[in-house]
Formats: sequence, structure tokens, C-alpha cells
Amino acid sequence: MWRRHGNLVGMQNVLPPIADQALANLPISLAALGHAFVRSGYEISLVGGPVRDACLGIEPHDFDLTTSARPEETERLLRQWGDACWDVGRNFGTIAAKKGDVVVEVTTYRTEEYEIGSRKPAVAYGDNLEGDLTRRDFTVNAMALRLPDLELVDPHNGLADLQAGILRTPVSAEQSFDDDPLRMLRAARFASQLGFDVDLEVMEAMEQMAQRLEIVSAERIRAELERLLLSPYPRRGLELLVHTGICDIVLPEVAALQDTVDEHRRHKDVYEHTLTVLQQAMDLETGPDGDVPGPDLRLRLAALMHDIGKPATRRFMPDGTVTFHAHDYVGARMTAKRMRALHFDKQTIKDVSRLVELHLRFHGYADSPWSDSAVRRYVTDAGPLLARLGCLTRADVTTGNRRKAAMLSHAYDDLERRIEALREQEELASIRPELDGQEIMAELGIKPGPEVGKAYKFLLDLRMERGPIGKELAREALHSWWATQQ
Repeated sequence: MWRRHGNLVGMQNVLPPIADQALANLPISLAALGHAFVRSGYEISLVGGPVRDACLGIEPHDFDLTTSARPEETERLLRQWGDACWDVGRNFGTIAAKKGDVVVEVTTYRTEEYEIGSRKPAVAYGDNLEGDLTRRDFTVNAMALRLPDLELVDPHNGLADLQAGILRTPVSAEQSFDDDPLRMLRAARFASQLGFDVDLEVMEAMEQMAQRLEIVSAERIRAELERLLLSPYPRRGLELLVHTGICDIVLPEVAALQDTVDEHRRHKDVYEHTLTVLQQAMDLETGPDGDVPGPDLRLRLAALMHDIGKPATRRFMPDGTVTFHAHDYVGARMTAKRMRALHFDKQTIKDVSRLVELHLRFHGYADSPWSDSAVRRYVTDAGPLLARLGCLTRADVTTGNRRKAAMLSHAYDDLERRIEALREQEELASIRPELDGQEIMAELGIKPGPEVGKAYKFLLDLRMERGPIGKELAREALHSWWATQQ
């Protein structure tokens, strides 16, 4: 049986009952691991996220541990305990192992700070658990449960902050963020993940030290932004980033949306509109069996970036109106550029920028329903992103005019019905010309080259306009077109 104790330097600190329930089903192999380290003269503790989650009533599934043993001894003990053992980051003191279905990552007590001009933290091993907890990012993550007895160690009152729903740093915020500037971005991520408020000292330090994030690698920044966007409350984190100026460093295009605020109210507040679109897009995500299972990173990124082309394209017309002509295409290019700078993978960049490019395509359908050709082209251009594009298009309606909102919703309902009807008739998702490249070359007696591509595009456009016409009519049309190209 697991035994649970509370112990806080100089005072008793008791785990809440909700934590006892969450810890009741901890794998017994963790107790065996604790005994193995203790017998060898070392300390080992569950630390950080698993302890925080348990105190929130969430059963831990990720087992992050910290130990007084150096990596070589950690590896030796893990090999004796587990079925497999591997090096996660020896330079950072981290060794992983697996026993049955239980995977653990064990890190030697450490301190961590950036050298001037360096993008990577310098690591020095620490001597005790309390010191290791002091260098953690936030007090709610600076709690540990010593193995094997699950004795709570909470030197910075993280449990009280967890119950109060506030993010504070174990040491001064300036020192913490100077040691690792990425923690400023983590503050926004945890605000999004936990729905917590940020301590005033933390917020002020973020404002003063935002530029320090420039030394952090793009990969680390991207990872935190992904976690923020995939959290339950991303708006909280994004507002914090914008308010503190950190967004100017990591997502300047989003921060610039504030510049489109129009005191004369000739158009909507693009920044507030964007945050609303993000929330509405999240509300349209589906369960695991739906078309857009949430949380969906591509949809949420597209919602966040869909209007970033507006500041660059805003024009004030003589009649007092405002236009943002081509902001969809400009925004798509800006999105791809920013995502490349953050080292997103190529497919995600392609998908998100495509959604931004297409997000206005539906506009006008309610006033003038499309031809079958236009519907086919919409589906073909969206390709595998069709369901996400539908969510983004619906989420982009933020008007307070209920009648207009209902009209747009009904119009998209109608478009989806037409898409489904055409899909049943024509296998719409895989539209191709009646003739492929080989057949085109055989018909025209030409070799591979640009002319084949032009002919293929002509036949695809014809297919879009007229639907299935059969190979014979396609051949006739191809020869007629080819005669005009000579």
C-alpha cells in the first residue's frame, strides 16, 4: 500500500483528499523504484506536473521524477528496475526507463541558467530537493512527493497557490525569467492550461524582460505556443502575451492587430474579433469520431492568423468606408513566413496558410448561391481541409446582428447540403479530368513538358464547369482547345 505523509520545512502540509483519490492507483512499480533508490542511498521524488495534477484531482499518467543520484547511477538503477532504459538528455541529467506500461523520466537535482548570449541553458547539478524545487518555473510546479512514501515537499506554498488559482515564481520573477526566459511564455501557457491568474510581480517582470526571449530557440518557443493554443483557455494566455509585449516578440503579426482599432468605428475591432473567432472555432471542434477532433492545432492556428493581413491592407476610402482588399492572400503569405520562422513542419505550414487563404471564399454565397462549378472548385481547393475550412468559415461570423448571423449560418448549411449531393453524384473529393497526363500526350502527340500541364488544367477547369462529360467529349474539347494554342 502507498503511504502518504505531509511535511513542509518547519510545518505540516497535508495533501487534499482529492489528491489522495488521484494517487490511489499509482503503479506499484513506482514504489519499487523508490525503494531501489533509497536502498542505494539516494533520494527520488515525483515532481512538477504529476504532483500538480494530483492536487487538482487528476490521476497522473506522466511520471517525471527528480533524484540526488547522478545520471550514471540513475541509469544503473533504472536498468535494474525496468525492462528498457534510454538516454533522453544526459547533458541535462535525464534518463528514461520503462517497466511494463509505466514510463518514467528521472532527472538529477539541478540548477539552470542562461549564459550571456547563449540560446541554451547551462546545467549544474544540485545537492538537495528543496534547491531543485527552487529553480522550478512556478510554485504550483515546485512541489514533490518523495518516494516510496509519497511525502509531500512544498517549500514555496505551491499547494496554496494551486488552490487560489494563481501563478507565482518560487524566487523573484526577475531572477526566474533571467535564468530561463522561456518561463515568461510558460506563464501564458499555464494560464491557458489551468485557467489561472498571473501574479502582478510575474506580469510586471514579463513586461520588463520580454526582449530576453530573443535568446530562446525558435523550437522551444513554438512548442510552448502549441501547448498554449491546444489548452482549454487559449484566450487567457494570448491576452497576457499581448498585454505584456511578449507577443511583439513571438507573434508580432497578432500583436499588430491592435493597430487596426478604429476609434471612429468604421469597422470591427480586428483583435477582439480574432479572439472571438478562435473561441468559436474551438466550440465547433468535434469529439474523436467527428470531422475535426479537438483540440485541433491547424484550425486554432488558422483562426488566430486568419486576419493578420488586415493591418497591411487597410485602406480608408473617400466615402468613409474601410477596405482590407486581398488580406486573405497577404495573410496567407504572412502566416507561412511566421510559421517557418517558428520552425513548424512543412505540412502544418501548408495547411494553416491554405486555410487563411481560403477563409473568405464563402463570402457572397448567401447573396448569390454558387453554380455547381463553383461548389466543385470550393471542395477541390479545400481538399482534405474542407471540414476545418467549414469550421473556420462559421467561426468567422461574429456580428451582433442576429438576423445576419442566422442568414449566414443557413447559407453555409445550404452549401454543405449541395456539397453532399454533388459528392454522392460525382465522388467530389477526388475530382480529376477525364483524361490523365499519358492520355493527353497520346491524343496530342506531344512529349512531357509545360504543354501537358496546361492541357490538364484546361480539362480540369472543364470538369469543374460541366461536371462529368465522358472521355469522348473530353477528347473533342481537348483537340479544339489545342488548335487555339498553335
